[in-house]
Amino acid sequence: MAASSQTEKFAACLRKLKDRSGRGYDRLGKEAGVSGSSLHRYCSGLGVPTDYRVVHSFAKVCGARTEELRELHRLWALADIERNTPAAPAAAAVTTEDTPEPVPEPDGSAVPARTDPGPDGAVPPETAPAGAGEPRRPRMPERLSSRFAVLATAVVAVTGLVAGFVWMPADDPPPARDGLLYSSACGTVSMGQHDECVREVQKLLVRAGGRLAVDGDFGPETLRRLTAFQVLAGMPASSVVDEPTKKALYAHEVSMAAWSQDRVAKRIREVFTEDPRTAVAVARCASFLDPLWVLPNTNGSRNWGVFQISDVRLRELGGTPRRAFDPEWNIRAAHRLWSARHDFHDWPSCEAALKDAKDTKDAKDTKGASKS
Repeated sequence: MAASSQTEKFAACLRKLKDRSGRGYDRLGKEAGVSGSSLHRYCSGLGVPTDYRVVHSFAKVCGARTEELRELHRLWALADIERNTPAAPAAAAVTTEDTPEPVPEPDGSAVPARTDPGPDGAVPPETAPAGAGEPRRPRMPERLSSRFAVLATAVVAVTGLVAGFVWMPADDPPPARDGLLYSSACGTVSMGQHDECVREVQKLLVRAGGRLAVDGDFGPETLRRLTAFQVLAGMPASSVVDEPTKKALYAHEVSMAAWSQDRVAKRIREVFTEDPRTAVAVARCASFLDPLWVLPNTNGSRNWGVFQISDVRLRELGGTPRRAFDPEWNIRAAHRLWSARHDFHDWPSCEAALKDAKDTKDAKDTKGASKS
């Protein structure tokens, strides 16, 4: 089966990184913590990984730059959306057998046959014969006629009530909805969208303290910040801008201000006294030292905060996504995970990348020493 357009773009980006690294699939797979055959399938466009951490690790061992990582994440998200979008069902064929036979009238003319009763047992109105040259008028069954009579009476009564009270001033008028997101042009804003509605969402996130570009493109960066905003606002992380999210964005009551990278690194070194250098490197690999970093996976799970603690680990540690966004709690929770075996086994991708970097450095140092 040929790869879809978004999947092929994603695969082409992977191939470019792989070719630039100059290494084979088996070597890259070992360093990235995935099998070489799986990498070959991804680079060939025959599959899309369900966990982005595999992609991130592969890109890091290939030496991808920050902007390349962001573009690769965007392509992965679009390819996954395309892969999980069901094909439109084919239209049902209409045959002449489905068309009811006409019923002859006494005068020899034909009218459409009556169809089956509807859900409430009512039968569509018959067509009564009319005089020559006069159009046929629908004849209303007695059952429906009585219903319409009751409905008409109720409408008249309600109209009278409204007319009687329309002059009374409201004690508590509804709040104004003046923002662009409340306009008819902006329904539910979601991933893959590119318009002024997305730009408005990005402006509101930046105003709340979120770090992202305002370009009108709803990509992984916007998705990441929106998810963080929803968690901080105490609402479900739906990852779409629905009505409750619009209200929270315009309320300007949520702050996304977070620690700087330098402050995060300093605190990691203070907590991981046993191996501060590796701990900072792992956190930098996992989240770029961003306290509000969110990484969604296609199986519905997410990784949260500085050390990208997974949903499973959060439950084990008694935490929540909101607590994971607190860098102090996140760093200490990561140290608890490290203390289980005194290594970074919970971050296999980053640990493998760091080991490869260390081995490469040691090899260069050894080669340089031998020459001297």
